[in-house]
Amino acid sequence: MKLYSKHHIVFTVIITAIAVSSITLFINNILSRAENTQTQTASSEQTSENQTQAVQDSYKQQASDKNELAVNTTLGQVKYTTDELQNINVYDKCNEAVVNINTQVTGVNWFLEPVVESGGSGSGSIIDKRGYVVTNVHVVSGASRIYISLSDGSQYEGQVVGLDTASDIAVLKFNPPSGVTLKTIEFGDSTELKVGQKVIAIGNPFGLERTMTTGIVSGLGRPIQNSTNTIIRDMIQTDTAINPGNSGGPLLDTAGRMIGINTMIYSSSGNSAGVGFAVPSSTAQRVVNDLLKYGTVQRGIIQAELVQMNSAIANYAGLDINSGVLVSKVIKNGNAEKAKIKGGTEAVRYGTRNPRLIYLGGDIIVGIDGVRVSTLADYLSLLESKRPGETVRITVHRNRKDQDIFVTLVADSK
Repeated sequence: MKLYSKHHIVFTVIITAIAVSSITLFINNILSRAENTQTQTASSEQTSENQTQAVQDSYKQQASDKNELAVNTTLGQVKYTTDELQNINVYDKCNEAVVNINTQVTGVNWFLEPVVESGGSGSGSIIDKRGYVVTNVHVVSGASRIYISLSDGSQYEGQVVGLDTASDIAVLKFNPPSGVTLKTIEFGDSTELKVGQKVIAIGNPFGLERTMTTGIVSGLGRPIQNSTNTIIRDMIQTDTAINPGNSGGPLLDTAGRMIGINTMIYSSSGNSAGVGFAVPSSTAQRVVNDLLKYGTVQRGIIQAELVQMNSAIANYAGLDINSGVLVSKVIKNGNAEKAKIKGGTEAVRYGTRNPRLIYLGGDIIVGIDGVRVSTLADYLSLLESKRPGETVRITVHRNRKDQDIFVTLVADSK
C-alpha cells in the first residue's frame, strides 16, 4: 500500500483535471467540425434547391409570357407598322362602298329564240347615298340586266344613268331600302399625284369580293387606246395588281380618296402583268357630273368632217406632209366656217372595201393649243376635255406653211 502526501494528491488532481479538460476540448472540437460539415452540406443542398426552384420559376414565367403573348394576339393587341395601319384604315373606310356588278345579256339558242345568258362582271364605287355607282362602260356594255351586290350580301337591280365610251365611264343607279345608309367614296385630286406615290385598289377580281391590292403610281399622263379604239388621255399607270373583275373599282390614295377608276391592264395573258391603268379622277368627276346632269358628256367640237392623213393621200394630193387631220368639209354656218378654216374642193373616192367620198385641198390640222396632232385619235383626245364655249388655238398646215386659227367650240348635237 502506497502512501501519498497532501502535495501529491493536489498535484494528481490538477493533472487529472488538465487531462479531462483536454480530452473534453478535443471531443468538442471533433463534434463541432462534424456539425459544421453537416451545416455546409445542408446549406449547399438548400442553395441547389433554390437554384432549381429559380430555374423552374423562370420557365414558368417564360411560359406565362408566351401565354400572355398568345392572349394579346388573340385579342388583337399586336403591333402594326405604319404602312400596315394605313392599309387597314383605308380598307375599313372604303371596302363597304365597293360593289360587285354582274350582268345578264340576251342571246339566242339553237332555235334562234332569245334567251338570257350570264354576262360579265366587274366592280364599282358608291359615290352618293342615294345609290349612284360609278364603273366602266365595258363592265355593263350590252347588258339587258344589271345586278349590284353590296358588302352585306344584299343585291339590287341597277339602271344605267349615262354612258361615256370616250372615257369608258358609266354611272348606274339602284334604290336602297328606306333606313339603309350607304357608305360612299369621295373623289380625290388626281392632278396632285406624283410618280412613286402609294396607291390602293379594291375590287372583285375573279369574283373574290372586296380584294385589296397595293402598289405605286408608275406613270402619269399616259394616252391609252381602249377596246373601242378611242384614245383616253392622262391615264394613271400603276403596278397595283388589277385583274379581270377589278374593272370599274376605285384606285385610292392613302387617305381613302378615289383618285382613279381602274379600267384596264396591259397583258398578253389577260392577267395582271404589273401594268394597269386607271382613268384619273379629274376626268371622272367631270364626266360623272355631266352624266348626272345631262345624261351625256358636254364636249366642245369643231363642226367639220375630218379624215386621217396618210402617205397615200399625201402622195396623191402632192402634199409635203403625211400626218395630221385633213379637213374634208366644213359644216355650213358652223364654227369652223366662221373661223375661216378651209375645207376641200376636189372630190375623190377614198378606200377600197367601203369607198367614201372625201374632198382634197383643205387645211390639215396639225396642232391644238400647242400640242402636236398626228392622228385623228390625237385630235379627239385633245378635244375630249374641252367644253362648249371654250376657244382653242388650232394650228393648220396650209400652202406648205403652219398658221394658227382660233375657234370657239360648240356642243355636240349628236
